Amino acid sequence: MTTQTVFRIVAGANSYDWGKIGKNSKAGQYARADPEFKLQEDKPYSELWMGTHPTLPSKLQSGEKLYDHLQAHPELLGDKVHKQYGGNLPFLFKVLAIEKALSIQAHPNKKLAEKLHKERPDVYKDDNHKPEMAIAITPFSGFCNFRPLSKISTFLTSVPEFASLIPAQAASALSSSPSDPKSALRDVFGALMSAPSDQIQSALDQLIKRYESGGATPVESEVADLAQTLAKQYPGDVGVFCVFLLNVVKLNPGEAMFLQADEPHAYITGDIIECMATSDNVVRAGLTPKLRDVPTLISMLTYNSGPADAQRMEPKPFKGESSDSDSYTTLYDPPIPEFSVLLTDVPAGKKASHRALDGPSIFIVTSGNGNVSGQEIKSEGEVWFVGAGQSLEFTAGSEGLLLYRAFVEVA
Repeated sequence: MTTQTVFRIVAGANSYDWGKIGKNSKAGQYARADPEFKLQEDKPYSELWMGTHPTLPSKLQSGEKLYDHLQAHPELLGDKVHKQYGGNLPFLFKVLAIEKALSIQAHPNKKLAEKLHKERPDVYKDDNHKPEMAIAITPFSGFCNFRPLSKISTFLTSVPEFASLIPAQAASALSSSPSDPKSALRDVFGALMSAPSDQIQSALDQLIKRYESGGATPVESEVADLAQTLAKQYPGDVGVFCVFLLNVVKLNPGEAMFLQADEPHAYITGDIIECMATSDNVVRAGLTPKLRDVPTLISMLTYNSGPADAQRMEPKPFKGESSDSDSYTTLYDPPIPEFSVLLTDVPAGKKASHRALDGPSIFIVTSGNGNVSGQEIKSEGEVWFVGAGQSLEFTAGSEGLLLYRAFVEVA
């Protein structure tokens, strides 16, 4: 019997308090494609997971776990992917719906992940790295990497509440064109994240009181509203002061950013498609009620700095069967081997084709209907698995067809 190579799977939804509520959540909206899922209007829906990660594994419509199905049918992974990554998908595909900011965090590189997992397996539950990419579905904002040093220096000289938490020597070193800028930035960030909680609370109270009374200076105007929002979400949290250290990246639908391992970030608001290496390792240090590992975060970061626009990732044309690219499909191709993502947006009644990929893939329909290689796509939220070596033809229905497809190919 021939193994089916294109088939529906059921993604798992979860509910953390930072998620958007009820049908306002794209994760909740899309989860309704599963007839077993019952959306609750007052419940936050934060994520939809698509993949084989054991925390929230996808299943076939029969109830069989996708991981078990791939173990039984390794040809769906393709020889090269199976040889390099074993019987597992090397990527985890998600939808995130963010109402409340996520923690200030970074994900460890492969070597550090192996060390942390060995030393603290109760906290760091696997030994893999976790580079990740975010593509906006709705308008999105997030912290990503450090601001240029000149901008941080300006905040240190103009925001007394922020400066009060940083030793004068560290602040002065950062402001004077340091010969080792990464070390200078590390000293400032480390001092902030390690400041005593009573000092943080006092400085934050003073800052927010000044902002609420209209006392933000022109230099602070771009961050004052965000600081007040974060202070309401996480009262007394040191992470609020990261508005002065980290870039705020804003993305419109279809725009993307890539997050390397060991780089600080935090999603603030919006709905996104996210793809990452298969891992759930997170090192947190602010804007969170969860376990914080401040020493590890301070020691692991790259301390790269630069403008917000440098964090964006530009999509490319996707090459089809011939040398021509499919005009309805764009490729997001980060500089790591575990995954890439295709965005296909087909107008009503039109067709788009994807060449056969030398590895497995998963796609989610975020709008519209139609069919894929003769099988009906009925609604948004449907999630499909595609085995290696299978070309696809999408035909859009009366509402058009919009989908995101994560895949891996081994060179």
